[in-house]
Amino acid sequence: MEQLTEIRWHARAGQGAVTAAKLVAETALELDKFMQAMPEYGPERMGAPIKAFTRISPDPIEIHCNIDHPNVVVVLDETLLSIVDVTEGLRDGGVIIVNTCKTPDALRAELGLEGRDVRVASVDASGISLETLKRDIPNTPMVGALAKVTGLFTLDEIIGHLTKTFGKKFSQDVIDANIASVKRAYEEVSVG
Repeated sequence: MEQLTEIRWHARAGQGAVTAAKLVAETALELDKFMQAMPEYGPERMGAPIKAFTRISPDPIEIHCNIDHPNVVVVLDETLLSIVDVTEGLRDGGVIIVNTCKTPDALRAELGLEGRDVRVASVDASGISLETLKRDIPNTPMVGALAKVTGLFTLDEIIGHLTKTFGKKFSQDVIDANIASVKRAYEEVSVG
């Protein structure tokens, strides 16, 4: 399974990491790929640190456990950087994407990634979500950044699945705001 992509999401409860992990997995499924998405909860309270996991592969996935050595790490809340080792197990050649206003170079230094073969990306997903969604829920902007940085999906594939999925439970205004947030993050993410 050389083409297996493993994504670990770090967030606080209520930021939508579990929804984002499922959205990414379901998008892969629509593209005839195999997928898994699962959460790992700590204390079940709003704001508590959580992890979620996504696996995507062109072949059947025969492992069923949390992801210890991800290719991709997505961090929805930069305050976790000082309390959680978000780079733990990150594979060489991998990528970390952080919701922050900091530059990728500043993040690389802060995370101690100098000299490592890891791409570092940053995007102000909270700022984007506040402007487009009127709430600090950075999950859909982070999905847009993930698509751009990893190339796992095109922007149109993410938007198509988001429209289909969100259309079952949200108004057109909410769908349009989420699409706008995905597009902005896709365009604004910086990679170093």
